[in-house]
Amino acid sequence: MPEGTDLLPPLPNDWAQTAPIVGVDGARGGWLAAVLLPDGEADLLLFGRFADLVTELPDDAVIAVDMPIGLPDRSGPKGRAPERLVRPLLGPRRSSVFSIPSRNAVYSTDYREGCALARQTSDPSRAFARQAFHIFPKIREIDVVLQARPTLCERIIEVHPELAFATLNAGKPMLYAKRKRIGGMHPGLDERRILLERAGLPIRLVESIPRGAEQDDALDALACLAVAARFRMGLARPYPDPPEHDSHGLPIAIWA
Repeated sequence: MPEGTDLLPPLPNDWAQTAPIVGVDGARGGWLAAVLLPDGEADLLLFGRFADLVTELPDDAVIAVDMPIGLPDRSGPKGRAPERLVRPLLGPRRSSVFSIPSRNAVYSTDYREGCALARQTSDPSRAFARQAFHIFPKIREIDVVLQARPTLCERIIEVHPELAFATLNAGKPMLYAKRKRIGGMHPGLDERRILLERAGLPIRLVESIPRGAEQDDALDALACLAVAARFRMGLARPYPDPPEHDSHGLPIAIWA
């Protein structure tokens, strides 16, 4: 059995009382945050910059973000340890976990140059997909914020929505990709909505689509919110456990 396949504790019925908690997913308009505040107010908010999100949300909010935190100087086979550990848990959704290259490659703003740097700093030598390159600016945003304020790592954690959904589903990965269409239907979106509603999120929130984001962005942000609740309650676990750290002291782990 792959490491980490044991079931994690379910969310208690009163998990929403763990506010303030935030789940964050990257969106075309910036950063989509699912926010639950102490007064019970819940909303989906769009921020242009990650630094603005951190500044404008409560100082004690746990923020679970779907974006890599902690960058290696050299990348090993199949990426960082979190990626290697999480993929076996996701079955048909394993391809949603990208291998993150070295910090030098991530900080390159030219695709070809970045691929060359990735090859020079990986073992075995490899480049990266253009799809991964498109998220590098957001990875850099988080990296800059956390290097400037490393104590934020105590409450800002890396998560992955597909692992979050699998955790809400008693350890079973989602059957369908989020964007898969079958006969005019979107079964991947439907199965994720059902899980979030069963977890106790308001239907109006689960069905919201903020301007500057897509429905799947909103569902991912809400799944990240559930991990923030688990972290606040001490129920979440990191992959790997304990987390590794990069050369700047930032943790390298995906939480669920």
